[in-house]
Amino acid sequence: MIATAETHEYGPDVHVLRHEEREIILVGTAHISQDSVNLVRTVIDRMQPDCVCLELDDKRYQALTQRERWQSLDLKAVIRNKQLSTLVISLFMASYQKKLGDKLGVTPGAELLAADQAAKDRQIPVSLCDRDIRITLRRAWKSTSFWKKGYLATSLLASIFDDTEISEEKLSELKRKDVLTELMDELGEALPDLKRVLIDERDIYLAEKIKSSPGKRLVAVVGAGHIAGIQRELAIDNRQRIADISTIPQVSTVWKLAGWGIPALIIASLVAIGIEKGASVAGANLLFWVLAHGIPAALGAMIALAHPYTTIGAFSAAPFTSLSPLIGAGYVTAFIQVMQRPPVVREFETAGSDMTTFKGWWRNKFLRVILVFFLTTMGSAFGTWVGGYRILSDLIG
Repeated sequence: MIATAETHEYGPDVHVLRHEEREIILVGTAHISQDSVNLVRTVIDRMQPDCVCLELDDKRYQALTQRERWQSLDLKAVIRNKQLSTLVISLFMASYQKKLGDKLGVTPGAELLAADQAAKDRQIPVSLCDRDIRITLRRAWKSTSFWKKGYLATSLLASIFDDTEISEEKLSELKRKDVLTELMDELGEALPDLKRVLIDERDIYLAEKIKSSPGKRLVAVVGAGHIAGIQRELAIDNRQRIADISTIPQVSTVWKLAGWGIPALIIASLVAIGIEKGASVAGANLLFWVLAHGIPAALGAMIALAHPYTTIGAFSAAPFTSLSPLIGAGYVTAFIQVMQRPPVVREFETAGSDMTTFKGWWRNKFLRVILVFFLTTMGSAFGTWVGGYRILSDLIG
């Protein structure tokens, strides 16, 4: 049973709850607010909890606390493990927060850093209670339909490049809000599955991890947008759901069949054309398939100002990777680009700000790898539609 009471001493952002024989103090914060930084320090100092719970997972904790984290990032491993898309989305969200934080003069996540430092100063254990950011982003991506992925990407890009001046009234409002949660709420109506993964599932995860943290008095520092959900979920036993929401959904059988079925159809069509119309016609179709993939993919690499070897790799790889669902042309070209023009640590550190300008995408070698990945992928996808249409038309005609 949970009873809730506002602690007027600290204001409406602090909530004291009773869970069995434990006291849980929820501190709702905005991730770019100096007021939130001051609030968490005050609450921890006065309440002297047995444990401080943070809305962070291990990866985000390291990103906040270790300035040299980029020195240990193995971008080649990220590409090999097909995690480049996840890294990009994470960067988009971080860039959105950083841009607003710059306007407010506060580093995003400063209140979480302040809570961590306050706990360390008083030798209070810290519990990282959020779900692994990689799992969250991959679940979000897989839960979003193909067309809505485009809407999401467009919305994120628009938020990054939007340079509209923010009024003093809006700035004051942002200081009191968790702006990333606000962004997700705005997308919630159009993308309900995305909100379910990014907000609702994490409310459940955060609540269970807070309940499992040690001590009888806990201070939990979370984004203001999670407060209502955590209060609701603390009263429910969701332990059996943790395993389910901590896994990445498998690709459906339909998509697996489609992934192998389309290449099989193309190859079978070429064989059938060879039998019915002769090897020369089949050869002409095969050449068209190669050019339809190679030219757009190479053009994408050239637009990204990729290394010449990357452009050659795009032309050579695209016709073959398009016949396999195991690897795409974008991953091949991104890997070649990293090998030929590896980004330096400074470019990782400035990626968040560089990605807010068009020139920054080409100037920063890390962002140029991402451009290579996306533009060559789009070129190869275009080739599949054009080449497939030509081959099937020849087969039927």
